[in-house]
Amino acid sequence: MKDDHSGAPRTQPIQSATFSQSVNAEIRRAAATGIYDIRGGGAKRKVPHFDDLLFLGASISRYPLEGYREACDTAVTLGTRHARNPIELDIPITIAGMSFGALSGAAKEALGRGATLAGTSTTTGDGGMTPEERGHSKTLVYQYLPSRYGMNPDDLRKADAIEVVVGQGAKPGGGGMLLGQKITDRVAEMRNLPKGIDQRSACRHPDWTGPDDLEIKILELREITGWRVPIYIKIGGARPYFDTTLAVKAGADVVVLDGMQGGTAATQDVFIEHVGMPTLACIREAVRALEDLGMHREVQLIVSGGIRSGADVAKCMALGADAVSIGTAALIALGDNDPKWEDEYRELGTTAGAYDDWHEGNDPAGISTQNPELAARLDPVEGGRRLRNYLKVMTLEAQTIARACGKNRLQNLEPEDLCALTMEAAAMAKVPLAGTDWWPGKPGTTF
Repeated sequence: MKDDHSGAPRTQPIQSATFSQSVNAEIRRAAATGIYDIRGGGAKRKVPHFDDLLFLGASISRYPLEGYREACDTAVTLGTRHARNPIELDIPITIAGMSFGALSGAAKEALGRGATLAGTSTTTGDGGMTPEERGHSKTLVYQYLPSRYGMNPDDLRKADAIEVVVGQGAKPGGGGMLLGQKITDRVAEMRNLPKGIDQRSACRHPDWTGPDDLEIKILELREITGWRVPIYIKIGGARPYFDTTLAVKAGADVVVLDGMQGGTAATQDVFIEHVGMPTLACIREAVRALEDLGMHREVQLIVSGGIRSGADVAKCMALGADAVSIGTAALIALGDNDPKWEDEYRELGTTAGAYDDWHEGNDPAGISTQNPELAARLDPVEGGRRLRNYLKVMTLEAQTIARACGKNRLQNLEPEDLCALTMEAAAMAKVPLAGTDWWPGKPGTTF
């Protein structure tokens, strides 16, 4: 490139890595509006993830199983510590809590139908239990959140398990949001809120301030349900060793650990991208806490946050989880961000695959909306079939990997079956860097 006046070469323009186009656009948006950005979904930044791990399949030193003749068990039992009626699931992949309010009634029904067809559980979310969700969910987990929206003892007794939500991966330490445009007459009635007014969920429970109080609350929930159902404690991925330890000491049957790739209906973008830890960094610390307490496998561990495939499922279980939970992936299976709605996504100023303004209630796919015309686009029966198919494929993929490692049960996968491609993944997962027997921080090493 030549200078117009002197003829001397110009310096090639370089875009700043710190002040990128997207960063600059956010600065201009903030300067123009004076409000922070709100969106749904999970972290979009790249963090160490399950793709940074590989399985070491069998050859001579290990004996593989034949996929078409030798079984690989996928069943899992949750809540064996205290509950009289533990949950028996055919597969170790559950559906995470997503509220009616954030999602349409048809979407919640579809999640229940799909989970039931696949032999697994689904979860209510903030805002209570709908009759459609309970009616189409063979196994339903009832979330007990700081907001208490929609909570009542009758619904607690209808549930197959109760999940006390202390934290969420997308926003550990933060509360939820449901903006007024999604608070219809029915949502307002269920949550005891005024119609059309923005709702902010609390960041902590109103009636306890620490682990001792949590233990009292768990006992209260057990008494309400006659000690029948398991009590889960859900924590955001921030300090997994200590939070898991305290959850177990408070009496949890199951710990649900949600990493920062986990989604949310709506919160500040700065929360989603800058608070919490990657899911990969959380699992081994939670397992270490369970092992130190002598509770690994007696208290079950469910891992969520960015799980997409059977490979991710198998890797979580190899690192010590008993089951996983999916949210964003389940919505994509139903039709979220489908390119067939591209023209309408463009009208909203986005594109298929990037749409995250779930709080606005204009979802063309009819999933994260309360607009009856948009919600009618999602057939809950067909959505349930699609989710069932997706869960089936994930399960088959995980079984294929387990057999290749010589395991006849998914829960028999172990860290020894894994290696890491990067130093970060090796340090987080505490498995050897590929081609070595070492990982950063390995006991007995000095470098």
